[in-house]
Amino acid sequence: MAGATIAVASDHAGFDLKELLKRDLQQAGHDVLDLGTNSTESVDYPDFGKAMADAIGTGKAGRGVLVCGTGIGISIAANRNPKVRAALVHDVTSARLSREHNDANVVAFGSRLIGTEAAREALKVFLATKFEGGRHIGRVAKLSKD
Repeated sequence: MAGATIAVASDHAGFDLKELLKRDLQQAGHDVLDLGTNSTESVDYPDFGKAMADAIGTGKAGRGVLVCGTGIGISIAANRNPKVRAALVHDVTSARLSREHNDANVVAFGSRLIGTEAAREALKVFLATKFEGGRHIGRVAKLSKD
């Protein structure tokens, strides 16, 4: 999957982790679309969740990485778009299952809840794991209905 465009976005609480994950993605050969924020100055997470949703929805990016303090709010904001399947993950197991069973196209992290190395490993697993298909196809299709 190296070379595919991956969007990254965060609020102020997730800025430092977003920057670290962005560097990892670039070093792995991915094209990265940075949707902001660009500092630790206070901003509103829904704005960045929506920016991610727009990037995925219009095809500017095939996958995405979101980070806020808990990962909850920013993933809720992104999931308002039926083309987005953002999964809040806490470890490599939830990252793997979000891909295998839910065909998640966006991974969300809570910078205040996950360690840096756990997030880095979870992102690698998220990107390397394929959708299992089979019994999950119909379920995932239901997620994308308006």
